[in-house]
Amino acid sequence: MRRIVSVLAALGAAGSIAVAAVAAAAPAAAAAQHPAACSSHWGTNAKHGGSNGTVRTPLLGVRAGQHGCFDRLVVDLGAGPKPPFSARYVKNIVAQGSGRILKVRGHARIPIVVRGPAGRHFNANAVNLANVSGFKTFRQVRGAGSFERVTSIGLGVRARLPFRVFLLGSANTAWRLVIDVAH
Repeated sequence: MRRIVSVLAALGAAGSIAVAAVAAAAPAAAAAQHPAACSSHWGTNAKHGGSNGTVRTPLLGVRAGQHGCFDRLVVDLGAGPKPPFSARYVKNIVAQGSGRILKVRGHARIPIVVRGPAGRHFNANAVNLANVSGFKTFRQVRGAGSFERVTSIGLGVRARLPFRVFLLGSANTAWRLVIDVAH
């Protein structure tokens, strides 16, 4: 009888060790199934690149996409010199040239200014440049005009959230201005 009690005690101890090992491994297994936590230490300060001059590189189009941690806006540009750009949070989106305040959906607004002209087939004054219905962060992408080789886009977002802006491409092929806004 003592022997049976000893064996049961040993099995009980081994079982609790096994349960503890499985419990300790569970978070690691769960992390392997889910993407890493979103890292968006981008801040809400103004972003810019290039000089204050303008270039002949045309703005050709705008497209939007959703990612796990952020919504992304891509501004497609043509080949040519590297285009200067800027983006920052503002109270109102202002039309390029006229100075008229434009209505843009969302609780926060980011004007994206590219110091290059609108391309021939780009509608710089369109009310909806990209369909963002159902997006977590984006509320509206609106053309804010093009005047004297400066083209503006108004981006309406749900709140003042961290964002980043960067340029991809080369003068020989084409440029893409990327704007990511965290969820």
